[in-house]
Amino acid sequence: MTLPFVFLGLYALLLLVIGAVAARRAARSPEDYFLAGSGLGSVVLFMALFGTNCTPFVLVGVPGLAYHDGLAVFGLNVPIVALGIPLTFWAVGLPARREARRLGALTPAELYSRLLDNRAVGWMLFAVFTLYTLPYMATAVEGGARSVVFASDDSVTLAWAGSLILAVALLYTSLGGMRATAWTNVVQGGLFLGFMVAAAWVGARSVGGWSAVLGRLGEIDGGRLLTRPSHGLYGGGALLSWSLVISLTVISFPHMLVRLIAAKSAPSIRRVALVYPFALVALWLPAVLLGLLGRDLYPGLVGRESDRVFALIAGEVLPGALGALGLVAVLAAVMSTLDAQLLTLGSMLSRDVLRPASDGRTEVRRGRLFGLLIAVAVFVLWRFVPGSIFSQAAVAFSGYVTLFPLLLLGLRWQRCSAMGAFWGMGLGNLVLWWCLGQAEGSAPAAMTPVFWGLLPATWGFLAALLGTVAGSYWRPR
Repeated sequence: MTLPFVFLGLYALLLLVIGAVAARRAARSPEDYFLAGSGLGSVVLFMALFGTNCTPFVLVGVPGLAYHDGLAVFGLNVPIVALGIPLTFWAVGLPARREARRLGALTPAELYSRLLDNRAVGWMLFAVFTLYTLPYMATAVEGGARSVVFASDDSVTLAWAGSLILAVALLYTSLGGMRATAWTNVVQGGLFLGFMVAAAWVGARSVGGWSAVLGRLGEIDGGRLLTRPSHGLYGGGALLSWSLVISLTVISFPHMLVRLIAAKSAPSIRRVALVYPFALVALWLPAVLLGLLGRDLYPGLVGRESDRVFALIAGEVLPGALGALGLVAVLAAVMSTLDAQLLTLGSMLSRDVLRPASDGRTEVRRGRLFGLLIAVAVFVLWRFVPGSIFSQAAVAFSGYVTLFPLLLLGLRWQRCSAMGAFWGMGLGNLVLWWCLGQAEGSAPAAMTPVFWGLLPATWGFLAALLGTVAGSYWRPR
């Protein structure tokens, strides 16, 4: 138990040092604190975006799903993600950066409220962002805290582990703002990816290599784990729906969009979009393979028990130092998401719910205070609202997709108006939640087809698109 916590202590110390250095480099202006002075170059921008994509959903949720569904999980997500996400960087990220510079906007909600000349648009955007971001943050804390408890042989309680994770992320984020989160994402993304690749390779070698593992899995249920099923999430409309969700949701994360706004130049975004598909393949493939390895080593896990696959492999299969590094990899995934979300929601509270302060230092202090309040809200939500990491993330992803029509049309269609924004967000979320209530069966509601074989997210997206277009024609910009 000692070695993992030595690594954990060194990792936390490194993050705090980076936060302190970023604080010394930072000017005391809101633009510098919330957007790193709008100066993220290609390498740091890529790692900031990639690090923010390295989430417990990938580290814990994907292996857990692959444990039950097999290799098909890779095909379910990666092809459309690798193409769809970079395309949204071009379609939304490039004009968002340009318009934010022109209008002096520092947050996604502020950008659209100024673009559509209606402050209430920013309030409603903030409300919807918060509705889906807080539960998503809770999944990050859940994944990290359970890994700490497992590594400590239950000597650390779940509540204390979650508190520690939130406290460290909040501290270095408050010290250095976006510059600190971007710099730490360089470390976190590299650590996460390196560990995932090493774990998938070394773990399989310890039990005879991947040929042996796949051979044994091929004998289970007639090879079901190595083929793509045609039912449930993998069939027809459900597959189309999930492809829509997983490709459009990332740009709709406020903490991802704000990083693109902070890019130093348009060519920086284009360069990132070119290499991003390769990074996503390198990220998802080891995650799926770890799920398959877990099925070979630990058969019989039921339901949410499969969320423990990563921790079991790191703690019982990998050699000492590499296994201990697994705990740090989990926390790297957790904090690379949490820090960006704390900063982004705090900035929107400071600039969109309240009016921007006349004094820059006051606004930065206000952003730090709101970050603390958000961390407390996440802790409370995490402790009192149970659910699997994959199912909670799926609901959040579905909700974010209802914002995509506004995010795209607000930048690319001159007629798009505040009325269209209200109708789109309202109708999209109303239809989404009604469809979630109609879902039947044992699978999570967000992953259950409802009408014509389509997932709730598709109907929410179509309703949001219809509302945005109809409202904009009813009362144009």
